[in-house]
Amino acid sequence: MVMIEKVVGIDVAKASFDVAVSLETKGKYRTKGKLANNASGFAVLSDWLGEHAPGAAVCMEATGVYHEALATFLVGHGVTVYVANPAQVAAFAKSELSRTKTDHTDAKLIARFAMAQRDVGTTLRPWTPPTPAQRKLRALVHRLDDLEGMRQREHNRLDVSDLAVRDSITQVITTFDAQIKALRQAIHDHIDSDPGLKHDAKLLGSIPGIGELTAAYLLGCAGDLRRFDNPRKLDAFAGMNPATRQSGRWTGHTRLSKLGPALLRAKIYMPTVTATSHNAAVHALYNRLVARGKPHLVALAAAMRKLLHIAWGVIHSGKPFDAKIALA
Repeated sequence: MVMIEKVVGIDVAKASFDVAVSLETKGKYRTKGKLANNASGFAVLSDWLGEHAPGAAVCMEATGVYHEALATFLVGHGVTVYVANPAQVAAFAKSELSRTKTDHTDAKLIARFAMAQRDVGTTLRPWTPPTPAQRKLRALVHRLDDLEGMRQREHNRLDVSDLAVRDSITQVITTFDAQIKALRQAIHDHIDSDPGLKHDAKLLGSIPGIGELTAAYLLGCAGDLRRFDNPRKLDAFAGMNPATRQSGRWTGHTRLSKLGPALLRAKIYMPTVTATSHNAAVHALYNRLVARGKPHLVALAAAMRKLLHIAWGVIHSGKPFDAKIALA
């Protein structure tokens, strides 16, 4: 378990970021605002940390990709970085009955959140930057998903549009088709050119239900699965962990937390449907839950988690899928 001594809170936006560190006087902070979210701002922050918070760790929220360049810079300069789930920070803010929301107050909030984690035994783990190959794969799979979404929207318009514009829509769809084909080839070539990605994609591809593109989405969205020391942590990252609502004698429906990347959940759905028929371990779990009277979607959600666990298992073991091991 990591013990945090002192943590600087950083609230990161697209163009700038704000910094706050608590002082010895309770409730007092030293702050630095509106630093540019680029190399010049990072240099100013490095000097500021050296003067006002030497040796301190840094905590920031996961903000799409906006936080990543700063986090990578800090790790490269020997600073321990924690990247928190925004939902955790929001829940902490509610526990404080926080009403004010500015960049300055958010930076202070993040600092308090990290220090509170220290006091109870932190659940935060030091952040490790993705490799350049992982970062490129992530960009490629997100772009592919964007293009496929735009193509589908154009296709939907084709059925209801006036004849005067159908040729235009058809031409746009043709362009999207060419771009999508090229991007899929780029994803294949990128994975094939990187020994680590190629090795992991081959392992994932040995799992019935997971094809080449699904393996690319898994590696692009979740990164190196070895960074999760327990498959349940992969569940939580993907937002596939159950979230039960209960109060007194009342128990609500158990749903997925859905706190992780939506793209990963979306891209594991159809492979899981396939796996319920063609993957012995997933098939057995799904049928067992249905036989117990569980609704189809509940059983399918459990099957999605099972498929993620199998993916985690083959990566950690370094061995291709084995139905006997998965069933055991």
